[in-house]
Amino acid sequence: MSEKVSDHLLARLREWGVERVFGYPGDGINGLLAAWERAGDQPRFIQARHEEMAAFEAVGYAKFSGRLGVCAATSGPGAIHLLNGLYDAKLDHVPVLAIVGQTARSAMGGSYQQEVDLHTLFKDVASAFVETVTVPEQLPNVLDRAVRTAYARRAPTAVIVHADVQELDWSPPPHAFKMVPSSIDRSGWQAVPSEDSLERAAEILNAGQKVALLVGQGARGARQEVEQVAEVLGAGVAKALLGVDVLSDELPYVTGAIGLLGTRPSYELMRDCDTLLTIGSNFPYSQFLPEFGQARAVQIEIDPHFAGLRYPYEVNLIGDARATLLRLMPMLKRKDKRGWQSQVVSNVERWKEVMARRAAVSADPVNPEHVAHALSPLLPDNAILTSDSGSVANWYARHIAMRGTMRGSLSGTLATMGCGVPYAIGAKFAHPERPVVALVGDGAMQMNGLAELITIAKYRHQWEDPRLVVGVWNNHDLNQVTWEMRAMSGSPQFLPSQQLPDVDYAGFARSLGLHGVRVEKPDEVADAWREALAAKGPAVVEFVTDPAVPPIPPHADWSQIEATAASIVKGDTDRAAMVRQGIKAKIQEFLPGRGRKPGSGGDAAGRHGR
Repeated sequence: MSEKVSDHLLARLREWGVERVFGYPGDGINGLLAAWERAGDQPRFIQARHEEMAAFEAVGYAKFSGRLGVCAATSGPGAIHLLNGLYDAKLDHVPVLAIVGQTARSAMGGSYQQEVDLHTLFKDVASAFVETVTVPEQLPNVLDRAVRTAYARRAPTAVIVHADVQELDWSPPPHAFKMVPSSIDRSGWQAVPSEDSLERAAEILNAGQKVALLVGQGARGARQEVEQVAEVLGAGVAKALLGVDVLSDELPYVTGAIGLLGTRPSYELMRDCDTLLTIGSNFPYSQFLPEFGQARAVQIEIDPHFAGLRYPYEVNLIGDARATLLRLMPMLKRKDKRGWQSQVVSNVERWKEVMARRAAVSADPVNPEHVAHALSPLLPDNAILTSDSGSVANWYARHIAMRGTMRGSLSGTLATMGCGVPYAIGAKFAHPERPVVALVGDGAMQMNGLAELITIAKYRHQWEDPRLVVGVWNNHDLNQVTWEMRAMSGSPQFLPSQQLPDVDYAGFARSLGLHGVRVEKPDEVADAWREALAAKGPAVVEFVTDPAVPPIPPHADWSQIEATAASIVKGDTDRAAMVRQGIKAKIQEFLPGRGRKPGSGGDAAGRHGR
């Protein structure tokens, strides 16, 4: 049998080192599916329950492996379903390639079944590169450029292949007019800033007395260098949510996450510093950065397109974080006075006590903060964590302490619901030898997490380490939006939109042959996590939590407090519990000493919204 275009496409992916493709079948890619059978399932086709989940799994795979994530879908509805996951990749700067089928060329323009203008559909999400293969000779150049661009731009790209083209005999581009040859080499490269800009940056950092660092995912490859710079400058270090695994939270000057989901020490670090060094982050919420004019600022950013955003930086160092820091460090002068860093360390210690007390207080039935707080010390040092969007992201950001080689991520910029479980599946295929834990709310589980438990059950025996734990916060409420309504507009809870039906998540997991545990008492939380982490296969742990525990940001904006109070006056259905839990949460910031143990029926609780 002669080699088909579809055969060569898979062969080219193998040459690029692609080992897995996350997808869902359909007749628009029947030619590719037949080629997969002929190729002995190489690269492996990983079947999701839905094309959006396939895209999320490709994003999770790319985030945690550092390699290209690839997803595949049929024409029409399959292609449309990919979009949300691909936008997640675009906004979080993740290399993902989408391979999409299209109606046969002879039917185009005839309002044929599943005929969608895919170029128009993908021109925004795959703006870095999108192209349709119409003849065999075009394939290698289009595919190679899509892969190379996805890596270089850290963005999603798309290759569209007509169904009939997939079935054509493969013929390479000849050495001829209007033919475009191609290659698959991807040599490494590093961008470094000019010597003059490094000297100007060093002058600013050396002049500062209260230096703050903000690190994001772009600093992940420079952990040692970031630590050295923080030590030399006597700085505190805050982390953007996408960069929470850049530094260990065991370092005393690391203040944790920044922003609405962030910590009080991170807020204080930005409030009081006189100098800011941002490394590999485009954290968008400038209100959580120093007041304009308060701090002199330097940024290290690999992409000139994103340089100078968010804050009036005096120097924008365009370059790889590690390579830039290695050139910058010899120019920095060690600060002898350590009062600033000592204050940062004191603020961090105080915050940890506050968070422990807030996790320890009573709620009805389980304090959601306690669930995350109890998990943190039980996590293996090589665990990978994924968090969904919604109120659960607050507990992930504030209560999970990163250490060792732990990794963690979430939908940082799109903040889309439904990514937690498919991210975990992608992470598990990226690192089958490591334990993975997904933190998910009941809204996201009902949206798509339950279906993807089927995917977990399907592939559970193919992972070297059997541990994939899905923790579900079951509070019967779309809690994030509920609290946003209260805080932003003073609107009481609108039950028809916010209330969720109760679902037996643990029971559903057991019906699939997975381990399932349901927790309704606070003193059972830690043991349930231990049981799940010790299980001989994937597990779902369902915690029935209190929706009235309020999301309190690191500094309470007075207008938000007034709006929340107004919602209570207007007759919120949960008003009595809101008042009780809110007072208990806030008071923890003022109490001396340490709080009581989780489940002891203490007098404080807290919650924060995403």
